[in-house]
Amino acid sequence: MTEQGQQDGAAPRGGDLVRRHRTSTRLWHWINAFTIFTMLMSGLMIFNAHPRLYWGQYGANTDRAWLQIGSAGGRGVLIVGGEAYDTTGVLGVWEDRDGIERRRAFPWWATIPSNYSLADARIWHFFFAWVLVLSAATYLVASLVNRHLQRDLLPRAAELHPSHVWHDIRDHLRLRFPRGAAAARYGILQKLAYVGVILGLIPLLILTGLTMSPGVNAAWPWLVDLFGGRQSARSIHFLCAAAMLLFILVHLLMVLLSGPLNQLRAMITGAYRLPREKER
Repeated sequence: MTEQGQQDGAAPRGGDLVRRHRTSTRLWHWINAFTIFTMLMSGLMIFNAHPRLYWGQYGANTDRAWLQIGSAGGRGVLIVGGEAYDTTGVLGVWEDRDGIERRRAFPWWATIPSNYSLADARIWHFFFAWVLVLSAATYLVASLVNRHLQRDLLPRAAELHPSHVWHDIRDHLRLRFPRGAAAARYGILQKLAYVGVILGLIPLLILTGLTMSPGVNAAWPWLVDLFGGRQSARSIHFLCAAAMLLFILVHLLMVLLSGPLNQLRAMITGAYRLPREKER
């Protein structure tokens, strides 16, 4: 991802403007950002049609759900296992429109479309699912060819040593971000997070999504067995989506804390100003 060095051949240092992100990386980032948010919001509308999650082959209102969002006594409630949590005003809310009382697990501002429509939500979700598949496949192939994955993202053995990982964790907790030439490289936590998303989370989202399709079930019945049933695949799909949302929130927080304007410029133009080293 980093294209270090200057025209005079000197190694970059704090204060230098370097080329950090390739065009393909920047393009993939923004396409995926729009795609993921659209899929998350349309997925919440699909979930609203049946706001319950199960393990196994079957799932209906009479079956035991391990998670459900609904209402009790006119108040929103989230039930996980046998524990119930009051979520009035956040989840499982009742909405009064034109004198008609309607219940929704997730509120209108968090879903696509904002009005209840399972059919429209599926159109949005399935279209952008193919965008995600094509963009992820293209990026992965390109990263293997130009060796971006091997050179910049895959952790080296020394970086996986517990002491090295713990040092990076402590620096993040203390908001001590890399400076100088070190800021142009990924830290071990960044590498683990990005590799986990690219090689783990996104493929799992795609496979569990395919497993919920009756047509795919007929063509590839082994997928249903792989995940322990369609309802198990739906639960895993939901948990992966929640993990993706958590990754995005942490990612945005780190961008804000480490210099948002510099980080945003790097992801738009590719140019990144290396933070100056602190004077001792």
